[in-house]
Amino acid sequence: MGVARFALCKIASSTLPRMHHPSALRKMSVASDLKNSTIFRSQGLIGGQWVAAHDGKTLQVNNPSTGEIIADVPFMGRRETNDAISSAYQAFNSWSKLTATERSKCLRKWYDLIMSHKEELGQLITLEQGKPLKEALGEVSYGASFIEFFAEEAKRVYGDIIPATLADRRLFVLKQPVGVVGAITPWNFPLAMITRKVGPALACGCTVVVKPSELTPLTALAAAELALQAGIPPGVLNVVMGNASDIGDALLESPQVRKITFTGSTAVGKKLMAGAAGTVKRISLELGGNAPCIVFDDADLDVAVKGALAAKFRNSGQTCVCANRVIVQEGIYEKFAEAFSKAVQNLQVGDGFTEGVAQGPLINEAAVQKVESFLQDALSKGAKVILGGKRHSLGMTFYEPTVVTDVKSDMLLAREEVFGPVAPLLRFKTEEEAIRIANDTNAGLAAYIFTNNVQRTWRVSEALEYGLVGVNEGIISTEVAPFGGVKQSGLGREGSKYGIDEYLELKYVCLGDMNRE
Repeated sequence: MGVARFALCKIASSTLPRMHHPSALRKMSVASDLKNSTIFRSQGLIGGQWVAAHDGKTLQVNNPSTGEIIADVPFMGRRETNDAISSAYQAFNSWSKLTATERSKCLRKWYDLIMSHKEELGQLITLEQGKPLKEALGEVSYGASFIEFFAEEAKRVYGDIIPATLADRRLFVLKQPVGVVGAITPWNFPLAMITRKVGPALACGCTVVVKPSELTPLTALAAAELALQAGIPPGVLNVVMGNASDIGDALLESPQVRKITFTGSTAVGKKLMAGAAGTVKRISLELGGNAPCIVFDDADLDVAVKGALAAKFRNSGQTCVCANRVIVQEGIYEKFAEAFSKAVQNLQVGDGFTEGVAQGPLINEAAVQKVESFLQDALSKGAKVILGGKRHSLGMTFYEPTVVTDVKSDMLLAREEVFGPVAPLLRFKTEEEAIRIANDTNAGLAAYIFTNNVQRTWRVSEALEYGLVGVNEGIISTEVAPFGGVKQSGLGREGSKYGIDEYLELKYVCLGDMNRE
């Protein structure tokens, strides 16, 4: 069964780099500097060795802002993945037997190295993913925070003593690492989605095979290089990329891999879930969302506009917790639409290395075409564009920040993730109607509420069928709180003290004959 099939974007002639443009020249300089950096790697990591694909095949990593080729990386598959699994399996025996303090020290040093190379990592994220540099630097700090947090939590994996039912017995519970972990990560947060999985896995003694997105592997490889520099032993962290289907199948089929953790689409998550059944693996899934952002008429307008703007347009709308539906009460609808549109209009679009830019390009041409098809569906059913609504004059995969009004629940914009810079505004009358609209979806990852009524905050937060709820706040992710969804948005939680449990097995031990001389 083919799984995790991430399409590789073919760069059309229209997306070739415009080398005469100052931003393209600036990015070429940044790319050149990064390639001379001590953290830049363009090969896979297996058993502590930087390796090419066995057959020598490569794939291109492109800059979404200009289309230029940044680097060629190995196009790996089943054979290389099996090598990585074997390496992780061998390393597990020694890594899992280190004391928690020793593992903690390695993770802490890794955190320190990530932060000391923050600027380079941020530049690398902007170069291969496109998000503005300020936002990329924010991701580095956010991503590093998981390593720091789980360096601390490594020393807090406690067992338990159970009062025995018989006097001559003692009962206790051990927590032990699950084993080798296969981690499959997306392109929208090329560092943070890795550290959020690898941090807790390594903290409790697991070893990992990471498959980053083929669109953004360079950040993953740089992070892995820093892990080696931190003294994390060979084989504990391995990175393979290339043929997503073959790599996914190898991870699923191997009896040595005892857990799969995945962030990505619900469709791929379902395939991984089915494939994991063959060897009865543990599985954690952080899948798609359809986040409602409910603005009640008693909300502070400025707070609601600022929060909705942050929740919607971060990373050009390409996050799983982006506000996908802005649901506004009728008493404030027109006023909010006007204020929100003015704020969106001020968002500067452009090259991520340009000062003041708030929105970069979409990841590839397929992403732009998806936005266009969703918008066309909405317009054909009566929605109105009041701002944006087309490709940006910059060309490439840049798209204008867009606001759409008169959106109804039967439109694609309201039913599925647009994963782009389009804010659909829906109207509601009562609190009950808002909750019904918000919950009318198979997804259940993040939701946002804007209100000044404390009682309403409690009622609505409890009624919403979502794993995360932000109240009067548009940015709610943090390493100290559990991240994950309900319904078809996934299984398990990442981050916080709860996140480490996803990588641990419970073992009950019954010790008998305690009263014997």
